[in-house]
Amino acid sequence: MTELAIEPRKIGSPIRPSAILLPIIIATSVTLSGCGNEPPVHSTPPTLPMSSARLPSSGAPAVPEPIYNTTTVEKDPCSAVPNAEIEELGGKVERSRTVDLSVGLSCSWLFFEAPSTVSAGLAVGNKDGLSALYAQNAAGGLTTFRPVAPVAGHPAVIYANGSEGKGTCTLAVGIRDDLVYTVTPHLSSGNPMLTDPCGMATKVAAAAIENLKKS
Repeated sequence: MTELAIEPRKIGSPIRPSAILLPIIIATSVTLSGCGNEPPVHSTPPTLPMSSARLPSSGAPAVPEPIYNTTTVEKDPCSAVPNAEIEELGGKVERSRTVDLSVGLSCSWLFFEAPSTVSAGLAVGNKDGLSALYAQNAAGGLTTFRPVAPVAGHPAVIYANGSEGKGTCTLAVGIRDDLVYTVTPHLSSGNPMLTDPCGMATKVAAAAIENLKKS
């Protein structure tokens, strides 16, 4: 099974939104006048889609406060975090562009201290969220797998599949049980976060989550 966070094919250039149904149980009692007491009538709760009803799995934690309104960021990943917030973390941004990956649209911010970049987006093509990473790790498919402290109240994991190196880190944060927000910095000499790329990834993810909560 391949790693879920896929490097952009190019710099310079998350996937169809999915409807998540919450279980709703509605009970109503109807009494018909003149006909005596009728037994309560209970509506049948809607069935959760298979993709979300069985999650989390493989030991992954549940997302305690899922965010459902993610359509805007799925279509426009660069709207998740303004350039000004990225610049506070990694220096002056030369440009930001949307990159089409196999798991969804990602935003790639290119710093003036090229070739440093940070890419982030919702992996809507991964319908199992963090559970997919836990399962991949259990199967021995990851070379790095480290659950970390929640990011803005959301469970998170640092992982890799052979792409470890100085100035790089891949962080996945559970937005819902079936959706993760992935951040991957690739930093070079001159970037202030070179020695702490996972710290940058965490701050980018936290800013994105806070903005998602406002949408």
